[in-house]
Amino acid sequence: MTDLTLVDGASATPANLAPLAFAGFAHFTAMQVRNGRVRGLDLHLGRLRRASLELFGRATPDEQVVAEISSIVDRAPNASLTITMFLRSGEFVRADDSPPAVLIRTMPATDGPVGPLRLDMVRHDRWRPDIKHVGEAAKTYFLHRAIARGFDDAAFVDSQGRLAEATIWNLAFWDGASIVWPKAAVLRGVTMAILQRQLAAAGVPQREASVRADAVAGLEGAVVVNSWTPGLAVSSIGDHQFDRSDALAEILHDAYAREPWKSPV
Repeated sequence: MTDLTLVDGASATPANLAPLAFAGFAHFTAMQVRNGRVRGLDLHLGRLRRASLELFGRATPDEQVVAEISSIVDRAPNASLTITMFLRSGEFVRADDSPPAVLIRTMPATDGPVGPLRLDMVRHDRWRPDIKHVGEAAKTYFLHRAIARGFDDAAFVDSQGRLAEATIWNLAFWDGASIVWPKAAVLRGVTMAILQRQLAAAGVPQREASVRADAVAGLEGAVVVNSWTPGLAVSSIGDHQFDRSDALAEILHDAYAREPWKSPV
């Protein structure tokens, strides 16, 4: 069984899902579960805790979140899983003092699309990109518009002319000597954080730098990164073609493989 939806450990009902209907004041994290184990659980918990404190002023204890993950993983040991935190009181009202509710949804396990991807360049700044919040219509809008223009997805260029991230992806580049993470206001993805710590442990050169849209031709490879994959090759961004994206993807897959799978207990 892989299609499950629980709220605070119990099967979801119309009543306890009502605060989320047509609402956008919530945040989430997404992970892959294989054989009852996950990678980067500490990073997922940290993301949920920090975002709850920022949005709601309080957080559900890590121990409760882990217990609920463990319970659902027992029933869906191979799944794509999202954990959404929201207030039971809903939006546009004074919140009470109760901790955020925990909604966990499982879907069939997936490794995402098959690349390489061609990315359109679009001008867009996300609101609070450091929080993985819900209700971002712009992501789907720009994805659909990119597809209509003959691309596979879209990469965002911020108000300073820097490549920041893609619709639901982090970006990483190869400059011929090191991995380059865009220096911009972006969501620090869990897979990105796993890669950074494993690359550091292995001594693989990496750096953060501004990647201007008008200077992308100086880079040799590009990938997108999210919970589906530690590196999906990008063949082009805008008009620029990349020659070494497959090599960069291989480096990142090797680094990700060194992150241990752990049971959420």
